[in-house]
Amino acid sequence: MSTTPDFSSRIDSLLAEHDVVLFMKGNRRMPQCGFSARVVGMLDSVIDSYHTVDVLSDPEVRTGMKGYSDWPTFPQLYIKGEFQGGCDIVTEMHGSGELHKALGMEIAEVETPTITITDSAAEQFRAALSESPGVSLRFSVSNRFGHGLDLGPKGGIDVVVESNGIELVLDRGSAGRANGVVIDFVTGPQGGGFKIDNPNAPASVQQLDPAAVKALLDAGKGTLIDVRTPREWETARIDGAKLLDADVERWILGQPKDTLLIFQCHHGGRSNKAAEHFVGQGFTNVVNLAGGIDAWSRTIDSSVPRY
Repeated sequence: MSTTPDFSSRIDSLLAEHDVVLFMKGNRRMPQCGFSARVVGMLDSVIDSYHTVDVLSDPEVRTGMKGYSDWPTFPQLYIKGEFQGGCDIVTEMHGSGELHKALGMEIAEVETPTITITDSAAEQFRAALSESPGVSLRFSVSNRFGHGLDLGPKGGIDVVVESNGIELVLDRGSAGRANGVVIDFVTGPQGGGFKIDNPNAPASVQQLDPAAVKALLDAGKGTLIDVRTPREWETARIDGAKLLDADVERWILGQPKDTLLIFQCHHGGRSNKAAEHFVGQGFTNVVNLAGGIDAWSRTIDSSVPRY
């Protein structure tokens, strides 16, 4: 896929202006896909400042960067004008220390955290590891205290914790946010899942169903904030919602920290990440609309189009 000279000149100028540029879906504060969010988390753990470009809001960049970088997917990371790679490559660089080196940052010392894995969680982990020999069980804690568990390689600068016969691997940023964590596996009417208790986490996001959110809005409580894309907003919206953009974000940040904020997206995943971000900014009364606008359409207002 080729690029025009004008587009190449535009990107050349952008890369010359900023030492670190991440072409991603969404922006640093509001990633719009899991891969972009993962790279943001890794960069946040190493450096304080970098530039992001939202490819969802600029179709020319979204199409053109695939040819410019000769890379078909996003995110795409550039450091000092050099293309580094996408999420998988940046993850490897982060684990090995190469990302720190490329960014000119020293690898800081970090204490090994104490983590407790319950018997029920250990049983699940052993079963998963037995089906994937040669990989490690990785645990991550983002700077917004989102938790992740997956299988992957162990990096040279990763921190290793043992609990209940299970080896858990963490990147150094996660290790600094994981002391005292308890990982459990619980079952209920909807099935089983891991329950993570992190005493370091700030106030948590409340998960409310559409009926509970409607009751709040009908009582004049809270502001409903839609974190979807402008295209989705044009397709369907809930009356009274505000589409999150730069102006709305500035408005939010100017409100008292106990302001009731209700976040909403298509199915609830993106809005939960947005809600966690503002909890990280010190807001203490933050709600996520569980199931998103799709659940609202199904249970509250069928006139809202589903897509």
